[in-house]
Amino acid sequence: MNLALDGVVVAIGGDHAGFPLKGKVAQYLEDEGAVVIDFGTDSEESVDYPLYCEPVGRAVASGVATLGVVLGGSGQGEQIVANKVVGVRAALCWNELSARLARAHNDANVLALGARLLGDELALAIVAAFVSGVFDGGRHERRIAQIHQVEEGVSFVQDASR
Repeated sequence: MNLALDGVVVAIGGDHAGFPLKGKVAQYLEDEGAVVIDFGTDSEESVDYPLYCEPVGRAVASGVATLGVVLGGSGQGEQIVANKVVGVRAALCWNELSARLARAHNDANVLALGARLLGDELALAIVAAFVSGVFDGGRHERRIAQIHQVEEGVSFVQDASR
């Protein structure tokens, strides 16, 4: 599949559980023309995932990278860390449809993958769907603006008792 990723910069990082899949995802993206910035880890030795996922989020939020991919055993913690970075909209995806919708409806800019839950072939298909996805805009723009407002401290809660 030709994804036309020439010059697209993708930041990638994950923990020891995501390490084997990270290499395959990075190679796939490079083969499709992307420039990959690898924030580690570099082995299956146990590490703390925030140390590798936070830099991915920062690279995307700052514009150094267009997109990011974070990987771990389940992808849950990795997604949480990436989403703590203002400007990141990380989506944990488990199939191609969830990846396409994350891009189309949520303008997701970081993909989280659970390496222990996905086979390599499915994971690469999810990556392809994510990086080739396009934000639909329209009615979704208002929601993305609301996400930015929450990041800036705006609360939509009218009654604190709810």
